[in-house]
Amino acid sequence: MAGSNKDRYVRQQDLVPQGRLAEVRATVVGVGAVGRQVALQLASIGVRELQIVDFDVVDLTNVTTQGYGTGDVGQTKVEATKTAIARLDPTTVVQAVCDRFRSPLDIGKAVFCCVDSITARSAIWRSAGRRCEFWVDGRMLGEVLRILTVGGDQGRAYYPTTLFARAEAQSGSCTARSTIYAASIAAGLMVHQFTRWLRSVPIDPDSALNLLASEWTACEQVPQGSLKV
Repeated sequence: MAGSNKDRYVRQQDLVPQGRLAEVRATVVGVGAVGRQVALQLASIGVRELQIVDFDVVDLTNVTTQGYGTGDVGQTKVEATKTAIARLDPTTVVQAVCDRFRSPLDIGKAVFCCVDSITARSAIWRSAGRRCEFWVDGRMLGEVLRILTVGGDQGRAYYPTTLFARAEAQSGSCTARSTIYAASIAAGLMVHQFTRWLRSVPIDPDSALNLLASEWTACEQVPQGSLKV
């Protein structure tokens, strides 16, 4: 198995440091449209231990927008995702937590926040933000994506300023208007920030992509009031 794993990672070894990756347990909160894609990508790059957290069950609309199979309908999302990860690599250790995120949960060094409301993000950040070394929050509304990242001290003071009042958010949630292609792009951007952190390359605290307008912004912070996602 060791030899086959070495062959598996040979094309990404300059971009994803396996030694550093082996030390990181990753927690994905929410395995819906974005979170499921994040979990599968993390398993693909070689994360050895994954914790996935979600209370929801797969329904038929999740097949088109979240990448679940028709055979997954009726299963919990965490168990269906765990099964998909096992098909990618049966040696990946997956802890499936079928519940809402709760403060006592023992989280990993890296946390991927993939929930669909500001209220939930705020609660998770208050509990997990101070306990993790890397944090990334993926937000999606239609074809507008926003990725907010904290790596060590970088972005740590800025991130809480993006947790605006619920009334200020654009109407709807990431499940109201979503597509598998937008979710996959958002997940890829989140995992990209993770690999930057693994390589000790500065992360982008705030980046945004509007697919319809073909606009990409990556900076220390998006100007206040410009993107309430």
